[in-house]
Amino acid sequence: MVKISVLQHAPSTHLPARPGDPTPTSRNLDPLMHPFARARERTRALNAVKMERMFAKPFIASLEGHVDAVETMARKPETLDIVASGSWDGGLIVHDVSRRTRLLQIEDAHKGKVSGVCFGQDDRLLSCGVDRNIKLWDSHKGFEQDESAAGPSARKPISIFPGKTAFNSIDHHRYDPLFATGSNLVQVWDETKSAAISNLTLPTSTETVTAVRFNLAEASVLASIGSDRSFTLYDIRTGKAERRIIMQMRSNALSWSPTFPTTVLLASEDHNLYTFDIRALNTPTQIYKAHVAAVMSCDWSPTGLEFVSGGWDRTVRIWKEGAGTQPEVYHTKRMQRVTSTLYSGDSRFVLSGSDDGNVRIWKAHASDKLGIVTARERAAIEYRQGLKARWKGDAEVSKIARTRHLPRPVHKAAQLKREMLDAARVKEERRRKHTRAGENKPKAARKKVVIAEQS
Repeated sequence: MVKISVLQHAPSTHLPARPGDPTPTSRNLDPLMHPFARARERTRALNAVKMERMFAKPFIASLEGHVDAVETMARKPETLDIVASGSWDGGLIVHDVSRRTRLLQIEDAHKGKVSGVCFGQDDRLLSCGVDRNIKLWDSHKGFEQDESAAGPSARKPISIFPGKTAFNSIDHHRYDPLFATGSNLVQVWDETKSAAISNLTLPTSTETVTAVRFNLAEASVLASIGSDRSFTLYDIRTGKAERRIIMQMRSNALSWSPTFPTTVLLASEDHNLYTFDIRALNTPTQIYKAHVAAVMSCDWSPTGLEFVSGGWDRTVRIWKEGAGTQPEVYHTKRMQRVTSTLYSGDSRFVLSGSDDGNVRIWKAHASDKLGIVTARERAAIEYRQGLKARWKGDAEVSKIARTRHLPRPVHKAAQLKREMLDAARVKEERRRKHTRAGENKPKAARKKVVIAEQS
């Protein structure tokens, strides 16, 4: 016999006790509750998410000065707003982002394009280029402090480190006067010596190294990416390559997480970004999909909760760590292919350098208010954010929150890409359906990224 639980109400509580008495009404005696509280809250959540989209004006300013594409950018450590940029015209500029001024400008720092720039110790600036030279500059001396009274094009570097091949990337050690460069091999240099002190590339390696970066926590660990689709880890104490993986497509940029020392972000030619835990390099921890062309640059926020990427599709995208879809998208009519991106030291602003020669400043959160925010405004902002978080499951609220306007070419390219991926998936399913059972097993997307691992 089946037992059935039934909710039963006593009729005496809902019917008049005697003929002629009024019908009893159910009342909520809690004075803080309102019969339409939930409906009111939903309306407020809708208004909050609509206001966020209405006031989403992320573009702030454009920093001019370069006459060709901005190839590389670097932020000065322990500062919020000092940024150096290098261009294809051989020019080098140090910007004060908060004042939107140029602290230093060297028009002919290199013959040909500046391929890498980084800050060293004691206000020193290192740059490298395709002219096979590394140059060390004093960035503290602006236009007024130039003792030689030379113009921007006649400024002299402190020292020059000649190389044998064109350099593609440079990065400085966090504590010691050492820096690493990437060309046809990875080299470690000392600021006090004119030649490289060690070569770290694998003997069997034939790739061109496109980027090198020191780990932010363990400064003796160095990572590089190459044109042969490789990602390699080195230890400068032993002078050897420790681990190496070969991926499906080559990577264009890499960035270490500032809060998780074992996490590295790779910007790939296959339109995606990947985060890896270097303790297990056989699979990426997350795949980030939204770009419709090659991703050319990436950089972590100092908080480690977000990162920015710039692509060949002329868009800048801001991602939340761990969320592989629906990033924030920034674009303008005049911005061309984005070749470098950077976060400011306080995580409030994003910088992008593109083919049109401009360094653009964006808000990290498009609807943020610039200037002084009173306590009352702050409380209202936090209340609206709480409402959006609470009602994010509502269909209308989530639709407004995730909708972004994209340029027509980007929208069409995304549509075409979806159709191609769907077609490839259907083809794979049909091939599996018409083969012997167990011969062709489906493979997860994360398992397809890394082809081989060497250690």
